[in-house]
Amino acid sequence: MNSFFYRNGVLHAEDASLESVAEKFGTPCYVYSRAALVSAFRAYSDAFSPRDHLVCYAVKANSNIAILNLFARMGSGFDIVSIGEMERVLKAGGDPARIVFSGVGKRADEMRAALSAGILCFNVESEGELERLDLVAKSMGKCAGISFRVNPNVDAKTHPYISTGLRQNKFGIPYDDALRLYRKANAMESLAILGIDCHIGSQLTEIPPFVEALEKILLLVDELEKEGIALSHIDVGGGLGIRYREERPPEIADYAKALLEKLQGRPQKLLLEPGRFLVGNAGILLTRLEYLKRGEEKHFAIVDCAMNDLMRPALYDAYHEIIPVKQDGGEGELCEIVGPVCETGDFLGHDRNLAARQGDLLAICSAGAYGMSMSSNYNSRPRAAEVLVDGASLHLVRERETISQLMATEKLVP
Repeated sequence: MNSFFYRNGVLHAEDASLESVAEKFGTPCYVYSRAALVSAFRAYSDAFSPRDHLVCYAVKANSNIAILNLFARMGSGFDIVSIGEMERVLKAGGDPARIVFSGVGKRADEMRAALSAGILCFNVESEGELERLDLVAKSMGKCAGISFRVNPNVDAKTHPYISTGLRQNKFGIPYDDALRLYRKANAMESLAILGIDCHIGSQLTEIPPFVEALEKILLLVDELEKEGIALSHIDVGGGLGIRYREERPPEIADYAKALLEKLQGRPQKLLLEPGRFLVGNAGILLTRLEYLKRGEEKHFAIVDCAMNDLMRPALYDAYHEIIPVKQDGGEGELCEIVGPVCETGDFLGHDRNLAARQGDLLAICSAGAYGMSMSSNYNSRPRAAEVLVDGASLHLVRERETISQLMATEKLVP
């Protein structure tokens, strides 16, 4: 669903003009469409409706509690990778019994907090973690539900920084070690084996890697069954891509059909961990053009957002479409769209044809995922505000940080 469109030459989010958002809340500012969020979640969940399933939204993609609350009210589960993310889910009204805890570096205190909260499952990613979790659960007199995140060594054909299913990646346990570790876990009194998990990467635009990974996981499921280890769920992770520029990700119905065909006749509940698919194209980053600077070799459009607000271009050389909020039909010129941060790598877009003047508003598209959640305070820059649009209504769901807040926890010494 495209909730960002031009009306009378002005870019809108649903029924609210982005000019009105900037006037009320300033820039830079993240703007999300409630309708787009709801539409994406329903499309994803409905595609898998033929079988019992639980969509566990990957909180890392966008952790604003208003968005988490929206998904929780739609019945979502949650995939977390820290206790901070768990606390966000709980504050947003999420059900702890629908939380799966992933991540390679779970601390003992995080395990205790998650066990106390009553989460569904730990996705265990190493033998050391397995042993620590058993000790922690035993000390609390509790039984921890687990699945192993198994690394199937499948090439996701995505950016190397967001590929997670190859032997050289830090995630998961090696495929060849899985059977031994399931046997070991089965002998531990404070652990209950619930499932198996697999996640091969992010921003995948082809179906075959998903199918290949699932086929390998199902071979393990069959081996475990022969060992008398019955699983209650199969977690196929997330990673389905979205369109940023020219990508052609598969339709959600085709993706679901391919996985459901492989799962026919199997009794396990299906868990899924989408993140970017649900929020990526439901948000934009609204920014204002501060200066046009013409150089000898390049022209620069300097805006008031920067790499600390949207890290993806600097980190991955990722492409985000950048469009004017107000169409004026003027001729553009090629320029680098950059921020004020003191790094040469502080750019939002290379060689963009931009028809804009100083003071104009721009929208950086497809910024709902890994935008605010990856932002920082580099150069002592306060983080941006976040606004959720619902029809014509504007809801400030995160206030803009102040400089005094940045220094609030710091102390002078005598």
